[in-house]
Amino acid sequence: MTYTALYRKFRPLKFEEMVGEEHITSTLKKQIVVGRVGHAYLFNGGRGTGKTSAAKILARAVNCLNPKDGEPCNECENCKAMLAGTLADVVEMDAASNNSVEDIRAIREEVNFLPTVAKYRVYIIDEVHMLSTGAFNSLLKTLEEPPEHVKFILATTEPQKLPATILSRCQRFDFKRISNDNIIKRLRIICKETNIKIEDKALELIAILSEGALRDAISILERCIGEGKEEILEQDIRELVGIPTFEYINEVTKNLIEKNSEGIIKIAEEVINQGKDIDNFIWEIIKYIKDILLFKATGTLEIYADKEKEHIKELAEKIEKNDLLNLIYDLSELASNLKNSSQKAILFETGLIKATLKKQETTQTVFAPQSNETPKKTSRIEIEQKKEVKPKLENNVSNIKANGGKYWDNILNTLKSTGKVMLYTNLIGTTAKEINDMIVEINFNGKISPFAKTVLEQRENKDVLEKLISQELGKVMHIKYNENIGSTVKKNDNSMDIPINIIDE
Repeated sequence: MTYTALYRKFRPLKFEEMVGEEHITSTLKKQIVVGRVGHAYLFNGGRGTGKTSAAKILARAVNCLNPKDGEPCNECENCKAMLAGTLADVVEMDAASNNSVEDIRAIREEVNFLPTVAKYRVYIIDEVHMLSTGAFNSLLKTLEEPPEHVKFILATTEPQKLPATILSRCQRFDFKRISNDNIIKRLRIICKETNIKIEDKALELIAILSEGALRDAISILERCIGEGKEEILEQDIRELVGIPTFEYINEVTKNLIEKNSEGIIKIAEEVINQGKDIDNFIWEIIKYIKDILLFKATGTLEIYADKEKEHIKELAEKIEKNDLLNLIYDLSELASNLKNSSQKAILFETGLIKATLKKQETTQTVFAPQSNETPKKTSRIEIEQKKEVKPKLENNVSNIKANGGKYWDNILNTLKSTGKVMLYTNLIGTTAKEINDMIVEINFNGKISPFAKTVLEQRENKDVLEKLISQELGKVMHIKYNENIGSTVKKNDNSMDIPINIIDE
């Protein structure tokens, strides 16, 4: 008997079985009920979030002979044929390997013919961002004026790579990362139906490792089943994916915070000798330091046992937020370098040692309220004596509202005083807005010139901005640029007393 992978065996067959995407499934069901199904959809989201499953369900629902409340019955001839993959009217194509103009031209020729059995001819194109420019142009002609009997469902993890002409002709649905709670609920159902005994801590760890991708979580669970154990424990998961124990992670972090090079070398050698996955280990340390930072900011923690929380509390008292952020940046850089290195062990040890040798900041930039003067460096003792001028960053969420965006003025002043004049000049007149707990949007008054785009998009410049913003807000943040906001910048406006060249497109 042919073995079926768990993620395929437990693929959702109805919208109601999908977890964490109710904002999408409810809309699709309503469209089917009222008969207003669009001719083209774009399903966007990370891997394993349900894009392909939703596409298959939608294809069945619009062709089902006995639909109920927008759901396919999965019992009629059409549904059974689609589930078996034998219905010619539903075509699934992987654009990663079928991305040429000829592949799309074949579709253009087929759409002129009526469906053989079903009501609609449905084309599901996965990884659509992989299509060539010529293929996109060919597809566009079909999307502009599609026959009434044709539906397109495009799926991608990178919508930014799609031409605007394609995006504008599709109903876009963004699939979220699935929460750990929803992943755990789904895994419990799978374990119950397959008679798998697993402890709660193991389920929590699988959910964390999957990073919001349910398919990845099911794959990890399936690997554990292959071990043939009566009960799957948390330690089994850690050994399977090569994650060192909490004690190792805590000890490394403690030595990093205490700048103990000898202790770091000893632990690093133990991890290497045990054959642990170095890449995983680094990211576990980064996540642990992030949790320490979160604890300092909010005083709360999840998933950790009481004893582990005590260790985190002890470490949090030994280090400042900015120093934790710097550690995260240093280790993230190390993790990035490890990916392409053929000497991971050497780079791993030297990278950790380098982090312990790096001095913690003994100075901090302080800005006087409502002043355009160049910021000065002040010792920590002076800061304690002048608490009234120290920016209050304890409440990360309310920082922007409380300071009226003054943190952005601080950053611009820092860029100016540290010699980042090119970057500073191109950010004059901009505003910043925290759109969620991970991204700050930088808004421009008018279009960005080609030259400015080149400067702003340079990786080193984005890194500088992201680091300054993260330090100001007390959490790791990324940036995105948004032009054409508000009125156009006046060419004669040079109130900042800095020579500005306006480059028209």
